[in-house]
Amino acid sequence: MEYPNDQAPGAPIRAGVPEHGRIPKYYAVKTQVAALIEELGEGELLPTERDLAVRFEVSRETLRQALRELLLEGRLRRMGRGTVVAGPKLEQPLSLASYTEGVRRQGRRPGRTLITLDQFPCPPGLAAELELERGVPVWHLERVLLADDERMGLESTYVEVARVPRLATDFEPDSSFYGYLHERLGIGFGDADERLETVLATPREALLIGTPPALPMLLIHRISRDQRGRPLERVRSLYRGDRFSFTTRLGPSPT
Repeated sequence: MEYPNDQAPGAPIRAGVPEHGRIPKYYAVKTQVAALIEELGEGELLPTERDLAVRFEVSRETLRQALRELLLEGRLRRMGRGTVVAGPKLEQPLSLASYTEGVRRQGRRPGRTLITLDQFPCPPGLAAELELERGVPVWHLERVLLADDERMGLESTYVEVARVPRLATDFEPDSSFYGYLHERLGIGFGDADERLETVLATPREALLIGTPPALPMLLIHRISRDQRGRPLERVRSLYRGDRFSFTTRLGPSPT
């Protein structure tokens, strides 16, 4: 197989073109629009569908299929009645660092909008994960995640009320929960189990995040433990697949 000299690291081999050379027309248009996106730069308005269809000599439906994929990939975003070039995806480390730290490292302003903060008796499944007695009071903290006021995801945190009894009065909902635990309560994190999968948002979740229901989401399940190894929180974090990517550093596996 021949590789082009200018192929970027991580790019699809042969730009995604099969060895037989036959590619769908929409994909050829998609690569042309992608090249135009690179020329325009972040925030620039894309020409109208009509102008692009004429420019690339394709039907409007073929062009729309190419644009749909670029929107799903986060290369473009809708703004009013137009389409603009999107900025780079936020990179969130797969670590015990908070969402706040990850967003600030990239020069963005983190924020959160409170949706729910209430108590309920711990059901059996959650009790098993947090090693609690069934029925003990637990908090449910649900917030929309923001970066520069743009909605990025939705997060639900479950924690035993006895561990954070004054959460409803002492905690600022738009601030870091990890920061609150560390600075106000002296609780540090030890380790965590985390599972990442791709899902579609429910209608309620899509409405809260402000995305189409068909947009792929990245879902992280986390159970965090304190420095004594005791389960502390159970978190369900849903991130927009078009605006987020995750990074981690891998070490050698133990022998």
